Amino acid sequence: MKTYKFRLSPSKSQRTKLLQTLELCRWVFNETLATRKNAWKQEKKSITRFDTIKLLPIWKVEKPELSQVLQEVCTRVDLAFQSFFRRVKEGAEKVGYPRFKGYGRYVSFTYPQTGFELLDNGLLLSKIGVLKIIQHRPIEGRIKTLHIQRDAVGNWYACFACEVEPTPLPFNDLAVGIDVGLTTFATLSNGVTVDNPRFFRREEVELGKAQRRYSTDKSPKRRKVIAHIHQRIANRRKDFAHKLSREFVNIYGAIFFENLSIKNMMQNHHLAKSIGDAAWSQLIQYTHYKAVNAGRVCELVDPRGTSQRCSGCGSVVQKDLSVRVHDCPSCGMVLDRDLNASLNIEALGLESLGYALEAPAFMRGE
Repeated sequence: MKTYKFRLSPSKSQRTKLLQTLELCRWVFNETLATRKNAWKQEKKSITRFDTIKLLPIWKVEKPELSQVLQEVCTRVDLAFQSFFRRVKEGAEKVGYPRFKGYGRYVSFTYPQTGFELLDNGLLLSKIGVLKIIQHRPIEGRIKTLHIQRDAVGNWYACFACEVEPTPLPFNDLAVGIDVGLTTFATLSNGVTVDNPRFFRREEVELGKAQRRYSTDKSPKRRKVIAHIHQRIANRRKDFAHKLSREFVNIYGAIFFENLSIKNMMQNHHLAKSIGDAAWSQLIQYTHYKAVNAGRVCELVDPRGTSQRCSGCGSVVQKDLSVRVHDCPSCGMVLDRDLNASLNIEALGLESLGYALEAPAFMRGE
């Protein structure tokens, strides 16, 4: 499955209809949630997704404007309950019972395979009309669903979920281990480094000014300025991750990252902001799906000991985060701490695939 996202330019009347559709979806979401909640509270009865879908014709008598996108709303409520039960079963500290959606908190709706049509002059949506769409690239594969969403600053997007055939790249026997960090964003096992762009840090001063203005003036205009800054940061970070992951997949046949527990690392309040700004998970996610589509290998390895173990002889050399040079007393190897870690990551990755470094099927990406 591959998603194509395009910007929409609806007219003023079309924006009104889109917002009305979101409000109808929000109403159905809350009604569905209330029905399931009351059924359990009053009768100890579990209501399924199909039971709530059967209620839609009854609700349509009260609200004739309800459309076919509402079946997917019932599915969202059901998924919220499934996630809740899973967290309860796992014994999570915060189980997160599904909550009602307040005004403006429902930001997207989904068409199944019907109810929309992509025309030469725009996108036809049932009960809304033909919207101008900025289609900057052709859509490949078979369109399964259409997701219409609104972002925090009021822009509208059409997201086409398509079933596509993989497009494998020619075989490549170069392997690389990648160690992500804060001082240097990424260090590759062949010695290449990628500087940390620090997108949030670069916008932090301007964001702080906008937030201070909003603290004295709670107008929608001030709130929108803050949303614009956050959106700009997110877009730049996403563009960086897409380009870097594409470069990795094009160059290397096997790519290995550490299987980091970002959630636990964020508990360090001294580093949480920098870790969130780096967004390592985004890079790994983008690299993984691109590698799958291209027929490449992208694997995660156990991060334990990758920084402490010598990549030359395997000895354990204890060092804290402040020590940035790996100096092995056993074999005399001296090199950058992150480079040593990336070499260990590559070795673990090749080992997980069943290859030994002495005679690997994949070569070091040098």
